This record gives sequence, C-alpha cells and structure tokens, in this order.
Amino acid sequence: MSDRLLDASVTDGRLALAAAGSWTADRAGELERLVESALRRARGVPADSRRVEIRMGGVERLDTFGAWLLERLVRSLDASGREAAVVDLPARYRTLVDVVHTANRSPPARVRPNPIAEALARLGATVVGLVRDLLLIVQMFGELAVVALRTAAMPWTFRLTSTVHHLDRVGWRAVPVILLMTFLIGCIIAQQGLFHFRRFGVDTYVVDMVGILVLREIGVLMTAIMVAGRSGSAYTAELGAMRMREETDALRTMGFDPLEILVLPRVAALVIALPALSFIGSMAALYGAFLVCWLYGGMSPDVFLSRLHDAISLDDFAVGMIKAPFMALVIGVVASVEGLQVKGSTESLGLHTTASVVKSIFLMIGLDGLFAMFFATIGM
Repeated sequence: MSDRLLDASVTDGRLALAAAGSWTADRAGELERLVESALRRARGVPADSRRVEIRMGGVERLDTFGAWLLERLVRSLDASGREAAVVDLPARYRTLVDVVHTANRSPPARVRPNPIAEALARLGATVVGLVRDLLLIVQMFGELAVVALRTAAMPWTFRLTSTVHHLDRVGWRAVPVILLMTFLIGCIIAQQGLFHFRRFGVDTYVVDMVGILVLREIGVLMTAIMVAGRSGSAYTAELGAMRMREETDALRTMGFDPLEILVLPRVAALVIALPALSFIGSMAALYGAFLVCWLYGGMSPDVFLSRLHDAISLDDFAVGMIKAPFMALVIGVVASVEGLQVKGSTESLGLHTTASVVKSIFLMIGLDGLFAMFFATIGM
C-alpha cells in the first residue's frame, strides 16, 4: 500500500516520484513516512541531477493535508538544491495546490508601532472608559431615585424583610471586624503621634490629633473602605451571579423591576448601616488611642479625657456622620452598576467584582476631598 502512495525511482541518475491513491488526512502517518523516505533518497542522488519530477497523475483523492504535504516536499527539495516540478496534476486539484503553494511564503511584515500613538490610544481608551463608567453611575443614581420616589409614594411595596436581612449582613455581622480594625488604627496613630510629639514635649497634642482625625476623617473613611471591600464586593458578586443565571431577565419577564427588588433594599441597608458602623469604629479608634496614651505614653485617663473634651466639638462628630450616608450610597450604586454589567462568564464576574471595590474606594476618597473643601468653606 505504501508503494502505491509514493513510488521513488531513479532513471539516468534522475529521481522521479510517482504519487497515487488517496492523499488525505486519514493516511497522514503513512504519507509522512513516505515523504521523509523520499527526501532521504533525494539526498543520495548525485548533485548534478538537479531536477526532480513529482508525478501526480495517479492521485485519486487530495485534501488540504495532502496538498500541504506535497508543498512541504517541494519546498524541502528546493531547499536541498534540487528543482522540484509537479507534473500531471489533475485539473480539479490545481486550485487547491496553487493556494497552498502561496501560503506562508514570507513572514508578515512587522509594523513598528509608534510609541506616542500607542500612548495616546491608551489614554483615549482610558478616558472613554472613565466617561462610560461615570455615565452608568449617574444613570443608576437617576433610576434608583425614581424607584425610591415610587416606593415612597407606595410604601407597602418596600421590601422590608429583604432590607432587614441585608442590614444584618452588612451591619451587625460587620461589627467585629470594624471594631478590630479601627481599634488597631487608633492605637497605631496614637503610638506614632506620641513617638514624634515627645521630641518637642507636647505629648498631649496627640489627643487633639487623634480626636479630630478619627471623628472627621479616619473613622468614616476607613469604615467605608472596609465595607466596600466586604459588602460592596458581595453585592457585585450576587447581582453578577443573578445576571449569569438570567434571574434579572426572569424578574423583568414577570413584570418586576430588578432595581426595586434587588438594588433598593441593598442600598437602603448600606445607608442605614454605614453611619452606625462609622460611629462604632470611631469610638473603637478613640478607645485604642486612649489605651496607648495611658499604657505607652504614661498619660492619665483624666488628662486624656479632659484634653479630648477641649479638642473636639460637635461639628467634628457631625462632619463624619454627614459623610457616611453619601459614602454608603456610592458603595451601593457602584456595586450595583458593576454587578448588572457582568456577562456570562466567571472571568467577567471576577473582573467586575474587583472593579467594584477599586471604583468605590476611588470615588469615596474623591467625595471625601469634596466634603473637606465644602466644610472648610462653611466653617465647620
């Protein structure tokens, strides 16, 4: 059977190859061995017999694999200094062999990219992505406001059970980690403050720094960041999984608004829970600072409390509490936007969950800066 597929003969010092039978992929192994054998035999033919004829008149069937194997044989013979010529090729296979003959003749020309153009293209794509994300967030704010107003007009449609469930998850169950983290942050700030202020003999100013910093900035900001990482990512993952299972489409088919059923209870729970968690976190941070000042700095509790009473005011506490609901709204809206943008793959779910946390933290820090300028303007 092998001899019928490719027969090699030498006449007057010239090599002739005669192909026959079926040159198709189902004979791949046999054809590969025959072609290699023919190439080895061609190397043994005297170099002055340069022309090698490949007679294809006996081929009954030829597919792309066979055409490429024929082309490989021709190119290998040419590379070894022979002149390969394909003769007697049936007309019905000529187009296929010609197409294969022109393939991969030269590597595609590599276009050296312009680094400036590439940088501008990346910058443009980033700006377009930021604008798109901002528009989606604004759209979600608007749609959520409409849903909230509609629910306020018909309060019996508000999903209280779902809100309480999410309030338990994002509020009550988050208390231990918020207490631990803010307590440690208060301890660290107080310890570093004592270490540096002691050089100037003004240890008591640590109380002023900790009190104002915790109540106005660190307490609410660190709590919001932890809630974004803990609850915001969970919201995105839950909504994204519902999108992947087409549950949101099913709600629309049944005549329900997914924002009213899924998003509003989650956002409402965050708006309620974050101010409470911020208050708890601020108190834990102050308590941690108190312990460090007492045990590490040698400051008596009476001096700490007296100094704290003189250093802070109700405005400092109000500033932190006013920020909390707005930061909760940012976390909830961004988490919902990213969750509802998930496509039908786990990779998309992971990317949007990560993007939810990053964007929430970025927007919260920006919002905190805007609040700082606003309160400074009004004298708070």
